[in-house]
Amino acid sequence: MQVYVERGVSKGDCLQKITSKYGIWFTILRERTCRSPGFLGLFSREGVELEFCLSPQRGFAVQNGEPVIPASYPGEHLLAASGGTARNDSTLDFVEAKKRVLAAAGKDPDQIFQQIQGEEEKESSQQLILDKLKKIEEKIETGNTSPADHPSLIRIAQMLRQNDFSERYIAAILERAHKELPLETLENFDAAQGRFLEWIGESVKIYPISERPGNGRILVLVGPTGVGKTTTIAKLAAIYGIENSGRRPLSVRMITIDAFRIGAKDQIEDFGEIMEIPVSYIDNRRDLRREIDLYREETDLILVDTIGRSPKDSAKLGEMKELLDACGPKAEIHLVLSAGIKTSDMEHILQQFEPFNYQAVLLTKLDETRHIGNIISALAEKGKPISYITDGQIVPKDIKKASVVRFLVNLDEFRVDREAIEKRFPTAEAEQFQWG
Repeated sequence: MQVYVERGVSKGDCLQKITSKYGIWFTILRERTCRSPGFLGLFSREGVELEFCLSPQRGFAVQNGEPVIPASYPGEHLLAASGGTARNDSTLDFVEAKKRVLAAAGKDPDQIFQQIQGEEEKESSQQLILDKLKKIEEKIETGNTSPADHPSLIRIAQMLRQNDFSERYIAAILERAHKELPLETLENFDAAQGRFLEWIGESVKIYPISERPGNGRILVLVGPTGVGKTTTIAKLAAIYGIENSGRRPLSVRMITIDAFRIGAKDQIEDFGEIMEIPVSYIDNRRDLRREIDLYREETDLILVDTIGRSPKDSAKLGEMKELLDACGPKAEIHLVLSAGIKTSDMEHILQQFEPFNYQAVLLTKLDETRHIGNIISALAEKGKPISYITDGQIVPKDIKKASVVRFLVNLDEFRVDREAIEKRFPTAEAEQFQWG
């Protein structure tokens, strides 16, 4: 006996697939639940798997492991119930077929027939009636608790697009809503959008920042040209290296390998002189290794600024990767991205800088963009956390640790209950810099 397997979102879905492929004469051997992988590991859902065989009394043949269905069988397009008995006459009892498929799916046939009875009397084609039956059955199988065309979901989908979320992200989060949101929640729009905000927040990963002094931390910034790496290095140096708000200054040192860009050396040198923080200029791997070995034990934080490279220039990126290997395996590599970048460009940059094994993304120029859905979408798909956010040019004021709350309150159109969101994503992800 040849055994086949079909998977679907529900038993009715499986039955429809089986009959569309093999006809009506089959027997269900086994039913079990299975789980799909979902999107980004976040929105998986349960499904059904049916094992079945084709009824031998109907004369099916097998060629190359697939059944050959005789074209002479009338009504083969109709659904057959699990374990049903075939009729010998040339006309399949259509009503009985409907009852059998609903019984197999554990549904009440009378309840379903009442919904289509008026239309059924007007339809002369059995296939059209069957199509309506299938649609109703699919809604029942999925619980009919969150139909995709519900006004709340349509409105939230529009809000997500307005915030520049990717279509893949939108499809995944709507699928989660279809599975998890009960009808009473959808009828309350504020409650529905509150749940969506929670799910968006769950997809934002925050990089855990260590701030204990004396641990010889090495922080390296890489990224394309024009994203503000040098200014961000100065902001970090000021935050950690200058006494502020009762925080004692840490021992900080800046190293730059961007001395070849016009004005870059003067810019970081001016920052260093103003803040009284030492700056070193390095242009090769050996000197970088020696510099780190020389100062690491006596320095709390070493900040490394790099040359901006185009993500299209694979050769230059490879050269810089080889140079930065001198920082050692414990160095933190942060990819700097501008918040205003196009979604397609952001995805390309994330991919091209993968060889650097960056642990986090540092987001700059948040003040220069209105919508951040593209950022959330791209980073969620890559599974990359965010470390710091900058939103202006003032040193050191315009830099903060990243937080889920900061992203959610920047979403257009969504009504954010800040107190509820802060309880959901608490102080462990606070934006403030704090140490003894």
